[in-house]
Amino acid sequence: MLYYLYELSESLLRHGLDSDFVKALNVFQYISFRAISAAVTAFLLCLIFGNRVIRKLISLKFGQPIRTKEEVHKLFELHGAKKGTPTMGGILILGSVLISSLLWARPTNSFVWIVLLATVFLGGIGFYDDYLKVAKKSSAGISSRLKLALQCVLAAAFTFFFWRDPELWRQAQALYVPFFKDPVVMNLGVFAFFLYLLVIVGTSNAVNLTDGLDGLAAGCSTTVAATYGVLAYVAATAPAARYLQIPQVPGAGELTVLCFALAGACLGFLWWNCHPARVFMGDTGSLAIGGMLGAVAICTKQELLLVIVGGVFVIEAMSVILQVASFKLTGRRIIKMSPIHHHFELSGWKESTVIVRFWIMSVLFALLGLATLKLR
Repeated sequence: MLYYLYELSESLLRHGLDSDFVKALNVFQYISFRAISAAVTAFLLCLIFGNRVIRKLISLKFGQPIRTKEEVHKLFELHGAKKGTPTMGGILILGSVLISSLLWARPTNSFVWIVLLATVFLGGIGFYDDYLKVAKKSSAGISSRLKLALQCVLAAAFTFFFWRDPELWRQAQALYVPFFKDPVVMNLGVFAFFLYLLVIVGTSNAVNLTDGLDGLAAGCSTTVAATYGVLAYVAATAPAARYLQIPQVPGAGELTVLCFALAGACLGFLWWNCHPARVFMGDTGSLAIGGMLGAVAICTKQELLLVIVGGVFVIEAMSVILQVASFKLTGRRIIKMSPIHHHFELSGWKESTVIVRFWIMSVLFALLGLATLKLR
């Protein structure tokens, strides 16, 4: 919205209204300025409205249900004090990202709207899931089948978004792999839908699984969002994209604004979510964050790079998959408890130690992901 101040300044200059103030409005044309401003705006929104949101969630008795089954008795002893801590705090992240993005991103950019659609859509699914958990006073929420069906709808929306534009569809059908400068597959065809579905389902669920300790998901999401903000900026800059031999995506630069808005919102939420947490993001936040990151990865043609940049999320998800597979096939668990952050807790690590070490890993994975831009 504020981008129009730049267009206003251009109009005033054409009509001879030349002044320092009018010239200063030119700053709104720069993605870098708007991205940083979006991050600061989202951070401040979380800081200003955090207390109010927390009090409202408490008054509505949206407390976090804690599993108390025998197999997680030890974990309950560790986290029993968290029972009743308000969940659904993801609405703070979601609201801050939306307001900041609408203020600072260029509203005529179609990438902005498809990514925001994915964010709101999955955030809505997460909100309904959280509501069911609170209403039933259990950890069981929306059925996995319904969740998958809704995620299929979103993947179909992405497929249609690219298909309606021949140039976008041509580029969307290419599959790029980190460390390779040329696409390994030139024409995915209808399999593009399944790629989008895999990215959306995988990313949203991986972030959801990571959201198990105070500040863990928010901290890791900050680094991933900032990294993809850089990737989006580079992908939209023709000289940089050619130099680094990555796919050039005209118009994707505006996603830098959205990514930095998400990074700022996660940092602002971390103010309230750091140990000991006063609020949890719940599925409302984790599914929205995962959906947004997956959507940006799809739009920038860096879907598989997300496996590296979001390495912590991948490790968390794989620990659950391998644990379930091992137990069903052999009757044994490969780790003490999944996701893997609980394994380290039960191994004697303090919660804060697990969180900070996973944050460090997230930064290292982000740097490794950026390094692949030169290793092609």
